[in-house]
Amino acid sequence: MKDLKERTVLLTGASGGIGKRVARRLAAQGARVALVGRQADVLGALAEELRESGAKAEPILGDLADAAGLDDLVDRAERALGPIDVLINNAGVELAAAFTKYEPAELNWIVQVNLMAPMLLTRRVLPGMVERGGGHVLFVSTGAAKVAPAFQAPYAATKAGLVSLAQSLRAEYHGTPIGFSVVLPGFVKGDGMYQVWVDQGVRASALLGSTTVDRIAGKIVGAVRRNKSEVLDMGMPVRSMFATTQLSPAFADRMARRMSPVFRKQASVRDRL
Repeated sequence: MKDLKERTVLLTGASGGIGKRVARRLAAQGARVALVGRQADVLGALAEELRESGAKAEPILGDLADAAGLDDLVDRAERALGPIDVLINNAGVELAAAFTKYEPAELNWIVQVNLMAPMLLTRRVLPGMVERGGGHVLFVSTGAAKVAPAFQAPYAATKAGLVSLAQSLRAEYHGTPIGFSVVLPGFVKGDGMYQVWVDQGVRASALLGSTTVDRIAGKIVGAVRRNKSEVLDMGMPVRSMFATTQLSPAFADRMARRMSPVFRKQASVRDRL
């Protein structure tokens, strides 16, 4: 979808650092942006900022953990801005812990937000895209979907599910004007868990790779415009190692072990609470 002007984009996780940068880039391209998130004040301020720049934007307060409310979320966005042309599944949650320390409710929450909500939202908007003859769905995954470190089992598993989901949908909708992309960032400087660790003085291994909020926002919008199947953004040395893991499961296991200590530290803190 090369031209986003006057296209309606539903963006989840819009109140976070990456989401806000993506929203601004979309608005600069002339898109109409439905801003989905749980922080009403942040969404309202962002929508006002985008409107002042001449863009059309609508804050949509919603919790992706509430599966029953997802259809209503899409309905509200479409009433405000028109049929959804692009869905960007950006929202995600993570919680480092030893696997047996997760409560069932925590596992359900991670699976619902990271995997089920993107599935249900995609299922909801696809028929309209097909009927109108075009559309794009993008999933924000993580490098941990390719090499899963210890103490991140549900997060890595759900994000790997998004990679498979995108691949399956590309095969199913091959030959149609519907595109599917997945973006896999390394640690994102200035946002999310990485920034929490930096603030706590924790140093992550270079094996984990990193990117920036601005860079990954550009990759997300670029993937939509260029219909990129998969975008891995975490630096060339890490990209090369990740390519090797596809040929050698044993090498992937060694990488996972090397990546795990920083997550073990976070799990230890959490499991003592």
